[in-house]
Amino acid sequence: MAYFLFIDESGQDHSVSPYEVLAGIAVEDQDLWNLIVAIQHLEERIFMRRYSSNTAELKGQKLLKRKVFRLAAQLPAIPEEERRHLARSCLEDGRNAGRREITALAQAKIAYVFEVFDICARFRCRVFASIVTKTAPAPPSSEYLRKDYAYLFQRFFYFLEEISPSTSGIVVFDELERSRSHLLVEQMDRYFKRTINGRLMSGQIVPEPFFVHSDLTTGIQIADLVAYAVSWGFRRIVGMIEPERTELGSIVDRICRLRHRTVRQIGENETVETWSFKLISDLRTRDMQAEQ
Repeated sequence: MAYFLFIDESGQDHSVSPYEVLAGIAVEDQDLWNLIVAIQHLEERIFMRRYSSNTAELKGQKLLKRKVFRLAAQLPAIPEEERRHLARSCLEDGRNAGRREITALAQAKIAYVFEVFDICARFRCRVFASIVTKTAPAPPSSEYLRKDYAYLFQRFFYFLEEISPSTSGIVVFDELERSRSHLLVEQMDRYFKRTINGRLMSGQIVPEPFFVHSDLTTGIQIADLVAYAVSWGFRRIVGMIEPERTELGSIVDRICRLRHRTVRQIGENETVETWSFKLISDLRTRDMQAEQ
């Protein structure tokens, strides 16, 4: 048995986005193709065509930005059958789209995201996220794996370990600029070979990741939706003080139902509850912090 962990990020602009989020969605190998087919069928049902064909991409920034919610609310909810036809018309001839077509497309985008996470729940997917504050100090060197990646792998490892010690984890990233991809591979190699936690986790997580194109990979597109919604709408960890977009509440609720919770033994008679979402206010290691 193996799980794929598809990873994407949001908020790397460090300006507009309230949090920088590294998010992943875990899918069991035997469920992956059925999940992909279900989401493709959803896309065709909602938009009466593949929205993601050609240059369009089903990204959080396109589907969940404020403008989409504003346009969706400018008219009452359009019946689904009519909405489908109007949404397709808007996609195929946007220049001549009227108010009703534009509204239908906006409502269709939101409906699509709702149902994506319902499908993920049906296939028992689990979501993970490292949430970094805007003011988090960063390590001066790029030699080591960043703490947000380390925590994401740790939570994924806890999930795999709880299923079975023989369950493997395969990491899949959205393709980065080539030099960044090489750097990440080197950082992961060093982390999984030279640290105690990394060596422990390498027993279940394959340390060498795969890189794919996000516009061609359904799992990465879902991870992107998670990262965007968490950055803008998730505020359920103590210390998350940035303003939230309340219109994302129903989507965040669906995402939260996909989190993983585990109880870890930390002493002879002591346990700690650990969730798959982690807030990080300092990206430096403890040794680096002590040197300051």
